[in-house]
Formats: sequence, structure tokens, C-alpha cells
Amino acid sequence: MGDFFPYEDFDVVADIKAIRKACKGLGTDEQAIIDILANRSSAQRQEIKQAYFEKYDDDIAMFKECYFQVHERDLEADIEGDTSGDVRNLLTALLEGNRDESYEVDENLAEQDAIALFEAGEGRFGTDESTFTYILATRNYLQLQATFKIYEQLSGTEILDAIENETGGTLKKCYTALVRVAKNPQLYFARRLNKAMKGAGTDEDTLIRIIVCRSEYDLETIKDMYLEKYDVSLKDALRDECGGDFKRLLLAICH
Repeated sequence: MGDFFPYEDFDVVADIKAIRKACKGLGTDEQAIIDILANRSSAQRQEIKQAYFEKYDDDIAMFKECYFQVHERDLEADIEGDTSGDVRNLLTALLEGNRDESYEVDENLAEQDAIALFEAGEGRFGTDESTFTYILATRNYLQLQATFKIYEQLSGTEILDAIENETGGTLKKCYTALVRVAKNPQLYFARRLNKAMKGAGTDEDTLIRIIVCRSEYDLETIKDMYLEKYDVSLKDALRDECGGDFKRLLLAICH
């Protein structure tokens, strides 16, 4: 499989054009994308990713375009029309793509943000959701981890418990997901993979998206987290819940 042997006829330009073509038109040709990514080495996939986004803009722009190609609708317009209030504000902030992508931690800023979160939630009557939205949508994950640690020291309450107590509905689910990703992204993805295989039917799109996208970064750690949390290996879970070529593809990537 690609993770061990480089693809002999590798042509990064041809690959990014093929992936671009698979994302355009009516619907997305997921199989064409899988056929490319699953048959390239890790180094080749990294080269594809870099070349693709140098040529075709950033992740957020790509996501918006793919949404339009699949649904023939504008993502931002749908969010504007189908959501409201604080949920809409949060999703719009995330789509703007203003999150700090560095790995730097400013302890003074972490303390300021922790105080701001406390004063916006537990420290007042009612909740100032705009403060939660701004901080969770713009700070890098290491910065957020530092903020959450100081928040707990300051208030005596874990940030997830504060969100549970201070918010509700869809907004609570969104905030909870953002905090879990920031605190431990590998555990978050392990949870998502397990949820995709639970109950009646299997959420194949989620399995493909997580396993293929994370294969270049932290899939090994996600596998460790999955085993630790669910007492079964991710590969065994895939063997039990998936079948045919789809199962073979995912197992090969997980190897």
C-alpha cells in the first residue's frame, strides 16, 4: 500500500488536477479521490496536499467550494438562512478561518481569556456567548489548553462542565466539540470513529474523512486512543462493522 511503497508513476500535477476534477461538477467522486490517496506514499500525499492548496487556495475555501458542488448551494448562505443567533455567529466565525495556526502559547493571554470566559459565563447572570465564540474560534489549540487549565484553577470548574451548565442545545454541542478537539484531538477523532460505527448502519463518509485525512498526521495515536477507550482495536472494529473493498481500503490505510 502507499504508506510503504512510493507510487512509481507519481505525477503531483496530474494528481491534484484529478482530485480537483473529482470535486467539481454535480456531486463529488469520492472513489476517484480514494483511489489516488490510498495508492500514494505518505511523502507523496504530503506533496499532493501542499501542491493542491498552493494552487487551489486554503482548506476553508475548498470546503465551501465542495459544499457548493455537492449541494448546489452556497454554504454561507445556508448557514445564514438555516441557523440563527449564537449558533449562526459561531459557524460564521469558524468559516472566516481566523484561527491562529501557530504553536505559540502566551500565558498572559491565557489568563486574560480564562478570566473573560469566567466573567462571560459562571461569573454573571446569563451568558455572554460572543466571548466564548471569539476565543474558541480564534485561539490555537495549545493556547486554548493553557486557557482551560487556568480557567479550572480560577473557577474550580472544568471548562466542559461550565459549558454544560451555561449553554444548551446546538450551541452547547458546538462548543463541546471545539473544546474536545482543542484538549485532545486524537481522542475526539476516536470518539467520532466509534460513533460512526455504532447503531444501525455505518457512517462511511465520516470513516473515510477521518481515516484518510488523519493518516498523514496522527492516525497511530488515534488508534491508540481508540483501543484505550473502547478496549478493541480500530482495525478490529472496522473488520466487524465494514465490508468488501471499503473495509480493505480502510484497513490498508490503518496498517
